[in-house]
Amino acid sequence: MPLNLLIVDDHLIIRRGLARILQEDPRVGLVREAADAPAALRALRQEPFDAMVLDVALGERDGLDVLKTVRADHPALGVVMLSVYPESQFAVRALRAGAHAYLNKGCDPDELLAALVNAAAGRMYVTPTVAELLAHTVRQDSTRPPHELLSNREFQVLQLLAAGKSVSAIGEQLALSVNTISTYRARIFEKLGVRTLVELVDYARAHHLGAR
Repeated sequence: MPLNLLIVDDHLIIRRGLARILQEDPRVGLVREAADAPAALRALRQEPFDAMVLDVALGERDGLDVLKTVRADHPALGVVMLSVYPESQFAVRALRAGAHAYLNKGCDPDELLAALVNAAAGRMYVTPTVAELLAHTVRQDSTRPPHELLSNREFQVLQLLAAGKSVSAIGEQLALSVNTISTYRARIFEKLGVRTLVELVDYARAHHLGAR
């Protein structure tokens, strides 16, 4: 039976391009598009999908945060995370959050289709690059860098702080109170072992934790 797919990306040209590529394959049936998290979650409630392509950087709401909601509400749905960011930055975090695959937007269309077919069947699709990262993570699990111990929301706040955003601006972007963001900020400082914002920015740069 052809796969019903949902493409979630905040850039129209990306969504349309992916839709056209996917619809050329006989294994693909229905392809729907969503530009943001509310539209994606609404689409998932309205129609049955076998798998979805989910961008990591999804406008105001973090793609990994959306993945958490999707996993809770649609546990059987296949999810392929697609991003311009390198595998070293988000792949392991995405797989831990419940994605079946993590691909760079520069990947071959055949690889994306293979990942979606596997995800729809409930199987993982791991590229050689991601496999190496996973192996490294297993070997180094006892000495993981501090930022890998952050929750997805803490990691998101870390990146926004490192990008120079104020606590109030972050709260507005994430639709959270200033007190909540301040609490996240304090937890981040404690977990990373930094005392000032300058030290946090230096840490983020040293570990290539660019803002999404």
